[in-house]
Order: sequence, then structure tokens, then C-alpha cells
Amino acid sequence: MAVKVAAAFILMLFFLSTACQAKLSSSFYDKSCPKAESTIRTAIRAAIARERRMAASLIRLHFHDCFVQGCDASILLDETSSIQSEKTAGPNDNSVRGYEVIDKAKSKVEKICPGVVSCADIIAVAARDASAYVGGPSWAVKLGRRDSTTASRDLANTNLPSFTDSLDKLKSRFQKKGLTARDMVALSGSHTIGQAQCLTFHDRIYNASNIDAGFASTRKRRCPRTGGQANLAPLDLVTPNSFDNNYFKNLMRNKGLLHSDQVLFNGGSTDSIVTEYSRNPAKFSSDFASAMIKMGNIRPLTGSAGQIRRICSAVN
Repeated sequence: MAVKVAAAFILMLFFLSTACQAKLSSSFYDKSCPKAESTIRTAIRAAIARERRMAASLIRLHFHDCFVQGCDASILLDETSSIQSEKTAGPNDNSVRGYEVIDKAKSKVEKICPGVVSCADIIAVAARDASAYVGGPSWAVKLGRRDSTTASRDLANTNLPSFTDSLDKLKSRFQKKGLTARDMVALSGSHTIGQAQCLTFHDRIYNASNIDAGFASTRKRRCPRTGGQANLAPLDLVTPNSFDNNYFKNLMRNKGLLHSDQVLFNGGSTDSIVTEYSRNPAKFSSDFASAMIKMGNIRPLTGSAGQIRRICSAVN
């Protein structure tokens, strides 16, 4: 009897698990809002056409959302008496961008399907469309996320990677989110189209020993020893507007702009992955898409959890 009960319990857990996993589906809006993805895509392409840098910003926005409370659009919530906005957390403040692009995409979707498509799903679709627009991979985005009614500035300050992190620290942060070292290196490859503020790489170009001297000298032009902390510089000088594998070639030449970039190739356990991606752009592209799908599945709210916000910056 006990064996039968145990077997039935295990079977019940299996079906519950399967049901939970099935809630995210690339066909989630096929009936409720069939033009959702095309509407989002049009808004994203228009934003990137106006400013190429926005592609990297939208990919980063998705990353910074998923690493805090899961992929629930908590990063979009503004400060209120009951919400401590993640926008003002250290890793996000005056750094993360693209909020207004998501807001615009949401408003367009609301016009055709009011109260149907979540802000969390729009962020996920926007990241995919941003990648594809600048020559990166595309992938089928699993949809069905719902939006959080809370945010956590504290978790944003503690969970998000820092430009000063060691390799072990980075691996630990990603591992806690269910992502492997390979996922981490692949996701870091999106830096090939990113930009960074002088304050994030100032110490490296003036004090690091594992940096190409000519590269450091070039970077000092945009990042003086004193002042200019908000000055922007492309993470990849060679092809800053194209999603390619040049980021990894740079690391192998000690031309990683951020400390947290160069630690991926500095005699450690991820050197071989960087080498592989530098030689095989197709493998990098494939792994990046797979890692983005995995990241997009971090603790989504589904079913009756959370809500579908009408305005992404505020709880209904």
C-alpha cells in the first residue's frame, strides 16, 4: 500500500512539474494576441534604428531583470511609498537603459490586446529582437510570464554581477541562477556591442598588469586619470556595432575593457571556452541563444501569480 501511495505521489509531482514547465510556451499568445511579437519587433527595430547602442541596452535590461527575483519585469517599477525601485540600485543607476523603449512597445501592444501581454514577456522578446537586428542570433522566446507586484533594490545590489568581480565570484553568481560557466561566457559575449562608462574601467587601464599597453593607452584618451567618469567607450573597438565573436578575440589579446571581462581569459577555467568562441563564431552564436533561453526561464511568474501590468512602471 505504501509503495502505491509513494508511486502515486511521485506521479503527481511529475505532472505538476510538467504543467509548470508547460506554462511558458513560444505559442502562448497565438490566440489571445497573435500580433504581439510582430508589434514588439517593430517598436524595437525602430528604437535601435534611432540609436544602435540600444540593442546592447535591451539585452542587458533583460539580464538585469532576470537576475533579481526572476524574469518578472520588477526592474521596470518606479519608486513608490511601498516599492524600492531597482532602477536606483548601484548596478542599475545611471547605467541600465531602455525603459522607455519597453514602455513604448507596451503601449502599442496594449492598443491591440489590452491587458494580455506582460511587460516581462516584452522585455524577453525585445532582447531577442535586439540581438537579431544587429546581426546576432535569434531564438524562439518562451512566453507566458506575468509581472511582479514587487521589486527589490537590496537584491539588485547583491545579486547582479560587478565589473570588479573575480572569475570565481562571477561563476558563483551565475550558478545560483542555474547557469553554467559556459552560459556565463556566452552571455558575456553580448559585450561585443556594448559600451561602458569610464568609472567602470578606469582602474584597469591605469593599474592592471594583464592589459595590452597600446590598448590601455588608446582607452585613456576617453578616460583621463582625473575627471570624465561618465565618458562612454565601446567594449569592442574593432566592430562595436556588430554582434560577432570579436569580444573573445580581444580577451585573448589582453584587450578586455572591464576587469570582469578579462578574468574570463586569464589562466583560469574559462580560458578554453573563450578560445573556442574566438575560433568558432557559429558555436558562440548557438550557445548565446541557448543561454538566453535558459536565463529567460529564471523563476518566471505564471498562472495566477503576479499580474499583467497595464503600465510597465507601475502596479495596477
